[in-house]
Amino acid sequence: LKEQVARQGVFKQFGAGGYGNSDNAFTDESEVKLHQRLEKLYLSTRAAKHFQRDVVRGVEGYIVTGSKQVEIGNKLSDDSQKYGIENTCTSGNTLSRAATYYGKARSLIEKERGNMLKAFGTQVAEPLRAMVMGAPLEDARHLAQRYDRIRQEADAQVVEVSRRQSRVRESAGNSDVISKLEAAEYKLEELKSNMVGLGKEAVSAMAAVEGQQQRLTLQRLIAMVEAERTYHQKVLEILDHLEEEMVSERQKIEAPPPPAAESFMSPPPPSYDEVNGMFASTSADQAVNSVDFFLGEV
Repeated sequence: LKEQVARQGVFKQFGAGGYGNSDNAFTDESEVKLHQRLEKLYLSTRAAKHFQRDVVRGVEGYIVTGSKQVEIGNKLSDDSQKYGIENTCTSGNTLSRAATYYGKARSLIEKERGNMLKAFGTQVAEPLRAMVMGAPLEDARHLAQRYDRIRQEADAQVVEVSRRQSRVRESAGNSDVISKLEAAEYKLEELKSNMVGLGKEAVSAMAAVEGQQQRLTLQRLIAMVEAERTYHQKVLEILDHLEEEMVSERQKIEAPPPPAAESFMSPPPPSYDEVNGMFASTSADQAVNSVDFFLGEV
């Protein structure tokens, strides 16, 4: 009987430790490594899932806030262009033209902002949300949870085998007690086999999900950076062109008037008597050659 119990090697295979809420666990090295690997994958995929959810929430909040900014910017654009069209100033239209330039540029800027927000939604939030709620992650987590339940059953069966071994030692060869021990040991081996097979399947599924999480999340973050970078580049081009137009309008009103216009004053024309006296003292040909203008009375 002692040899029969020793061949089972129950206590050489199982000992203390645990996964989940289990108090006992197997000390078989390959199974322990499998369990540790699955535990790390479970924690990793859960953390990645939470991060993806945080990114989705942040992007959605950014879209809501950005949409309000687009609305405000378009209103400012309409007001600026309206002032430019009405042109009520009596001393010039420089500000009106500048306001028109600004209104049109603001409209282009808000259009680019809208494109960026749309990219945030379609290229970042939607793919990440689909993965958070997707079947692969849930299926892998269910496999891990099934593995954990079987492992807990196997832990309980270890205790049962140990208890029946004690009874065998106390029963002095009772066949019924020995049969129950053998049945308990068989069930333990069956649980262990199922546990290992399910554990490998869960590890494979969780590893695939982890790799997909890492790749997809990184791709979506890069897409978000590229969309924002494109937005700022186009806005900078719009603002550079707008500044040139507005500075040009300002220079027109700040430039000093030409010096000739301020200093030149034409001499007054001679009187009627002076011209008539000139013609009286000279011949007609001389008068034509000596004066630049004539006066006539009607």
